Amino acid sequence: MPVIQAEHVYKVFGKRPERALEPLRRGVSRDELRSQDLVPAVIDASFEVEAGEIFVVMGLSGSGKSTLIRMVNGLLVPTAGDMRVGGEDVARANAKELRRIRRDRVSMVFQHFALLPHRTVGENAAYGLKLQGLNRSDREQRADEALAMVGLEGWGGSMPDELSGGMRQRVGLARALATGTDVMLMDEAFSALDPLIRREMQDQLVELQHRLGKTILFITHDLNEAMRLGDRIAMMRDGRVVQVGTAEQILNNPANDYVAQFVQDVDWTRVLTAASVMEPPVAVLGSLQGPRAAHRLLREHQTSALMVVDRERRLKGVVIEEDVVSALARGQESLDGLVRPVVTVRPDVPVADLFGAAAESPTALAVVEDERLLGVIPRVTLLSALGSAGGPESADNGISTTEEVAR
Repeated sequence: MPVIQAEHVYKVFGKRPERALEPLRRGVSRDELRSQDLVPAVIDASFEVEAGEIFVVMGLSGSGKSTLIRMVNGLLVPTAGDMRVGGEDVARANAKELRRIRRDRVSMVFQHFALLPHRTVGENAAYGLKLQGLNRSDREQRADEALAMVGLEGWGGSMPDELSGGMRQRVGLARALATGTDVMLMDEAFSALDPLIRREMQDQLVELQHRLGKTILFITHDLNEAMRLGDRIAMMRDGRVVQVGTAEQILNNPANDYVAQFVQDVDWTRVLTAASVMEPPVAVLGSLQGPRAAHRLLREHQTSALMVVDRERRLKGVVIEEDVVSALARGQESLDGLVRPVVTVRPDVPVADLFGAAAESPTALAVVEDERLLGVIPRVTLLSALGSAGGPESADNGISTTEEVAR
């Protein structure tokens, strides 16, 4: 069962908001209904968020995204439709049930930190635990652990006004982590930060999500942030969800002209990954095979190089045609001395970080995970698909060279 489920959710502000439902279902615009003192904020929104997913709701100001997230935690009641968290109907929960859901199932990270200025960093991080009824020693231990997760170990005794904006947002994140809820709602959580700190927080959020497996609903107006963070993205316009999909799906197959115009300036090379552009190798050579088998495969598939793998498909390196031909001329029976190192990349490496390596590599790049060969990226495929781009930004960007040589 999805962790969060929204089914045909509407939220209309004004007197007798139910009057707007039928016109909205017929396609009447929001502007027409405003003349009747009705303000439709969310219109027929449906989506599901799976466990352990970062689901980003993306839209410009006034698109309805913040109203949507407030219906998820029960701060606003839908005019129509169903909103469930962990199978519980938030829209119809009473006050006591809502308090329990917010205390035990859902935590919130706000745009402007929402820290208590008269309490220490540690007390702020532990605040949700106090509401849960934990004793002081347990609260302090869990708060310290959460602060360490976000890089604030040792700051528990400080006051919020002693911290930078980025550090205060880390306290807000620690407070949400400390409560131990499965679901985290983040409403424009990083938009108040400067660009460098914002990127650091994005990196940390992804790292924490991978480590802890939280389900995160993230609201943003920044498309690049949405593309960088979201496992899937819901694009909103004028209260409606106009497309839901992965960053790659939205870039490659925009649902309408609005989405197409919205994503036209996105740097594709920062969104697409090695896994997006890799292709199956035309042939692979077993590490126990010899030059004759290599020569046959090279001729059959009209290629100049072959990836060498063992029986578990662990990559050992690459053999090239000229070495194989020389070995045959010498009467060599094994691959000893023929298997060269090959440049390898992880499947999640952005395409922008592949161009420099591809330009320098004499053979196709090998996409590898857990030492196993997943696919290859020939230079011509990379260039023809995306055009030229810059090379790697750092040495530790997921690109390496195989050092093992098949025996």
